[in-house]
Amino acid sequence: MLDRLRDLTQRAYLRHLRREIEDVPTHVAIIQDGNRRYARERGDDAPDGHRAGAATTERVLDWCADLGVAELTLYAFSTENFERPDDELVPLFDLLEDKLRDFADADRVHEQGVRVRAIGDVDRLPERVRDAVAYAERRTADNDRFTLNVALAYGGRTELLDAATAIARDVDAGDLDPSDVDVETVEDRLYDRPVRDVDLIVRTGGDERTSNFLPWHANGNEAAVYFCAPYWPEFSEVEFLRAIRTYQSREESWRRARAERAVALVRAVAEVEIAEAHAVARRLRDRLPLDADALGAALPGDAQRRTEAEDDPAAGGAGDASASSPGDRDAEPESAD
Repeated sequence: MLDRLRDLTQRAYLRHLRREIEDVPTHVAIIQDGNRRYARERGDDAPDGHRAGAATTERVLDWCADLGVAELTLYAFSTENFERPDDELVPLFDLLEDKLRDFADADRVHEQGVRVRAIGDVDRLPERVRDAVAYAERRTADNDRFTLNVALAYGGRTELLDAATAIARDVDAGDLDPSDVDVETVEDRLYDRPVRDVDLIVRTGGDERTSNFLPWHANGNEAAVYFCAPYWPEFSEVEFLRAIRTYQSREESWRRARAERAVALVRAVAEVEIAEAHAVARRLRDRLPLDADALGAALPGDAQRRTEAEDDPAAGGAGDASASSPGDRDAEPESAD
């Protein structure tokens, strides 16, 4: 009974979250953390956690397709992962090889138009994994509705360092003028980069850091970030929708800020334009025998009133006298307290 009630509550909450989602990110990047801790807490080995995480990956692809996300990047294997013991690396490489080949042959992958691309220093991977990467990329090359980037042997600082080294090498060889170095120059020397800048980074497992993941494409784009406690194998659709909602809230805040800046800019420009019109009117009045009434009618409202006030010294004087009349002095407060 309790399980059924929990299930009903979960489904109701999912419907609530889906109704709230109006603005969907184009590109989501996920740091899949917590596979080993998930396995360890259940008395299993690390490879068991990685296999459980692979099942979550397939579910996330379906959630992206349902919402209309166009690109997904998964941090599958970092350069730091090479430091793990062989008894963990060998099963992990086996899993990567199997999943890449299975995914490339899956009917639903081709029905959904998923294209697989690997980013990272793929040459550092074992040959069998490199072959599986090439197979998956080749089998899905013609799909164009959804892009799945798999970050393998990837390190953000290494990527930027390699790009900087390549630029320095080209400059030293005389193939590139330093003054020609721009954003496109750097991007051309990054790893086989994602199609789009990253809109949202999600990290599971409880750590609140982005681990140098896609620093050029995410931090440069000021991507929204969502950290959550569940390990990657436990990552649910509820958490995914909460992440999307975080992105949506950030976008709404940005839109409000941009609108407020636009209004302030328009007001500032309008004030300048009116002041300039007023100055031009004074110069014309001094130099040309214009009809004052006609000139005033041609000016914006505030400028017209200022011109009329300046043309009528008596009115200005009356205003001064009125401002210092006894009645007004009596109306002022006795102190500033």
